[in-house]
Amino acid sequence: MKVIVIQYSSRYVERLRELPKWIIAVAIKKEKLFRENPLHPSLRLHALTGKLKGLWSISVTKHYRIIFERHTDGVVVFVSIGNHDIYRSL
Repeated sequence: MKVIVIQYSSRYVERLRELPKWIIAVAIKKEKLFRENPLHPSLRLHALTGKLKGLWSISVTKHYRIIFERHTDGVVVFVSIGNHDIYRSL
C-alpha cells in the first residue's frame, strides 16, 4: 500500500475535534507512522467487511480507530475517527 496524500472528510475533522487532547496527539503520531509505513504492525491495518466493505481501519489505541477509504492512485481519505461506536455510525 502506497500513501501519497491523505485527505480528511468533514466527518473526520468534526469527530477529531471532539476527542480528548491526548487521543488527538496519539492520532497525529499514528498518522505520521501510517504515512511512513502503512503496513507497520502497530497500526493493525485491515479491510472492513459487511456494510463497511471498501473501507479500511487502522488502530490509534486499543479502543480508537481511524476509518479510511483507499484509492488506487495513493490517495487516502480519512472518513472517521473514534472508538468502536464509529463502525455503527457509518
